[in-house]
Amino acid sequence: MSKIFSFSGTDTFFSGGSIYPNPKESSLFFSLGHHVDVYFPHRKRSRISAPIVLSGERFEQKRPSIEILPDECLFEIFRRLPGGQERSSCACVSKRWLTLVSNICKDEINDNKDGVVSEVEDQDVEGEGYLSRSLEGKKATDVRLAALAVGTASRGGLGKLFIRGSNSTHGVTSVGLRAISRGCPSLRVLSLWNLSSVGDEGMCEVAKGCHQLEKIDLCHCPAITDKSLLALAKGCPTLKDLTIEGCANIGNEGLQAVARSCPNLKSISIKNCPLVGDQGIASMLSSASCTLTKVKLQTLNITDVSLAVIGHYGKAVTDLSLTNLPNVSEKGFWVMGNGHGLQKLKSFTVTSCRGITDLGLEAVAKGCPNLKQSCLHKCAFLSDNGLLSFAKIASSLESLQLEECHRITQFGLFGSLLNCGAKLKVFSLVNCLDIKDLNLGLPLVSPCQSLRSLSIRNCPGFGDSSLVALGKLCPQLQHLELSGLHGVTDAGFLPLVESCESGLVKVNLSGCVNLSDKVVSILADLHGGTLEMISLDGCTITDASLVAIAENCQLLTDLDVSKCAITDSGIAALARSNQINLQILSMSGCSKVTNKILPSLIKLGETLLGLNLQHCNAISSSAGDLLVEQLWRCDILF
Repeated sequence: MSKIFSFSGTDTFFSGGSIYPNPKESSLFFSLGHHVDVYFPHRKRSRISAPIVLSGERFEQKRPSIEILPDECLFEIFRRLPGGQERSSCACVSKRWLTLVSNICKDEINDNKDGVVSEVEDQDVEGEGYLSRSLEGKKATDVRLAALAVGTASRGGLGKLFIRGSNSTHGVTSVGLRAISRGCPSLRVLSLWNLSSVGDEGMCEVAKGCHQLEKIDLCHCPAITDKSLLALAKGCPTLKDLTIEGCANIGNEGLQAVARSCPNLKSISIKNCPLVGDQGIASMLSSASCTLTKVKLQTLNITDVSLAVIGHYGKAVTDLSLTNLPNVSEKGFWVMGNGHGLQKLKSFTVTSCRGITDLGLEAVAKGCPNLKQSCLHKCAFLSDNGLLSFAKIASSLESLQLEECHRITQFGLFGSLLNCGAKLKVFSLVNCLDIKDLNLGLPLVSPCQSLRSLSIRNCPGFGDSSLVALGKLCPQLQHLELSGLHGVTDAGFLPLVESCESGLVKVNLSGCVNLSDKVVSILADLHGGTLEMISLDGCTITDASLVAIAENCQLLTDLDVSKCAITDSGIAALARSNQINLQILSMSGCSKVTNKILPSLIKLGETLLGLNLQHCNAISSSAGDLLVEQLWRCDILF
């Protein structure tokens, strides 16, 4: 080896041996050839030495990498970072780093003793748990959940999380929920839909870390069992709202645990859970600390016992919905009504329950003196007599909706309107096939002055005679919906329009194919000062109706003339009006409208927020593109 010399100014030569006492400094000894070796000391020493691989006269230097550190060391480094922004930046490096950062609990973050403050954390935030995030379909993965947990931690914290659907290859599992539980302690709302890969392990992790949960929604999560509810009941005592749907392995034990440990529970919704029976429902209602106000039960194997418990212990219940309970009979509804516990009930909805008969509905009316809203759907055994008794007894009723109650006839319809209390404001009749257009010769009685909204939809037997009678009974209507009534003509509709004293505000005549321009003209003339919404979808009207609307309806904001025989001239009349300020215009399926309509639509676009031009085949795609460009603030369907 050749002589070694240094450049410090005092040359010292060595005859042999190593020139550096530390053998590790051999990496600083570079070979420049066969005869000269030169020592170049670094100005600043690296913490991690970069090894050199010698290959003849060439050398290869490996780049130093923090990746050689084990997970335990990286974890300690990450938890000592001064702020959330720094941890978020580290999480963007790799999935490994993201996993490590997302597993840091809030109480594991090292306190900032040096006074170093992150730029983001120095800013004011609205408070913990105000952020809301939703993952759907293929976006619902563990990696995205981990990223959410890390990214929202420094910006106020995640308060609401909704996960819909599942990626079959990389779906959400307990790993993703573990990241949420550790990074989102302020989470208040958690909704899981259609997640077959999420089981008890993940939910137990949530229960351990998210103690502020107030609302939990579990829908079609077959791997979740009672064990999850036991953990949630123990770890989330502030729970207020619980929804369970299509979870085949959740039963009575889990509901009993929630009833014991969650005194603040206000709302429960349980649907299509075959293991839930009377024992579970009874425990929820009869708990000493029960303060339930909303109860929704659907497609469950419960019997009359559950309804008896509801009728006796549901002293705080204000909203009750019962759907498709095949094992509940007339006796169950009778006992529930006579339990005198539903004194605060305001809303009562029943769908497809064979136990709702004339006797059962009458008992409910007697036991619920403060009932304000009732929806009766698919009540096959309810007749005119039961409806009449219900209307007489429920004196506080404000809204009554009947749908697919095929034993209800004209007598029940007009009898309920004649005998209802002075508070009824909304009446709706939908798909009741036994309604016939009979001239009943109603006695001279005082009209129903309180009714403000009337909706008759898809009742094929409803015609002009019934409509004329309704006009006499309901002079204060403001909202009128007559949809799909082929038996209604100008002769029946005009007397109704003329009898409305308060001024109609919203009118929906969709599918009334036998109404003409005359009806629209008189409607616009008599009520143009109050009309805000008109739907003429599928009606046989022409440009004459649009001219009348343009001249009289100065408050109109929503107009639907889809599938009507209007042309460019009718829309031009709307555009010329100086008093109309449309926000929503629907012209779907208007085949006579062409590209000539563009100037009119651009003029209307000064106020339009929504425009529907679907299936307008005479309007070219280039014209549609121009509209999208010109009406940039308007949502256009083309």
